Amino acid sequence: MTTVQPAPASGDPASGDPTSGGPSGGSAHPLTPGVPALTGTPRAHGDHDVHPLDNPAWASLTGPHTHFAESVGRARRYPRDVSPFVAVPNVSTVPDPEIWRDLAELAGPGQIVALSGSPALAGTLPAGWEIAMQGEGVQLVATDDLVTAPDEEAVRLGEADVAEMLDLVARTRPGPFEPRTYQLGTYLGIRRGGALVAMAGERLHPPGWREISAVCTDPAYRGQGLGTRLVKAVAHGIRERGETPLMHAAASNENAIRLYLSLGFARRRRTGFFGFRTPR
Repeated sequence: MTTVQPAPASGDPASGDPTSGGPSGGSAHPLTPGVPALTGTPRAHGDHDVHPLDNPAWASLTGPHTHFAESVGRARRYPRDVSPFVAVPNVSTVPDPEIWRDLAELAGPGQIVALSGSPALAGTLPAGWEIAMQGEGVQLVATDDLVTAPDEEAVRLGEADVAEMLDLVARTRPGPFEPRTYQLGTYLGIRRGGALVAMAGERLHPPGWREISAVCTDPAYRGQGLGTRLVKAVAHGIRERGETPLMHAAASNENAIRLYLSLGFARRRRTGFFGFRTPR
């Protein structure tokens, strides 16, 4: 058996993570006029000429997040207490049998792995694999119309805040968030009366890009624009580092998509999102 090892370097309207569910299906859309040109394409076996945003988990785990990556063959994953996301090259096509075997060994028997890519992935699972969940997501990228700004009330969240972050996520369900997810990037929160009532932060990190994720607000504090303020604050930090903000939303979450468009994001493409259970 191959040993799992570090990979080599190579709803609140603002809660729009596609990993929280949504209808299945969808196809890619062309780039919207005004969207920044793509840069930093990863060059990996079987993944030539693929833009990093077409396979952002792979671009992250073979790029800026390589220090998180665990690998077997051509499969990559984040540690389970960081993120459920796994990645393989060429998600725009159907992975070959060897990649599925690598992924099964990497995850272990009977485990659910989160994978995004072509809707065709769901129709060609090898024997023993199961679809635990599938949905459709929308990828959005910042344009020059996005006005960002730091927020005086926002505080940096870290290890001491994990219990509160997990509690807020459990009550608002913005998408996967694990005990060490905060280590993926900057997470900001707003407190009221000492309690954490809203947060947002950075998750996937393709070269030159940062995904804004875990945008959520306590139900008692919705309607005050806290999520919008935090998105702008996180995006401000991303731009200060010379990178471009990126977001994902469930295709069914029209309120979130409408909000992000109004802030200055643009639709880039649709993607399938899946929870696959490995053979038991």
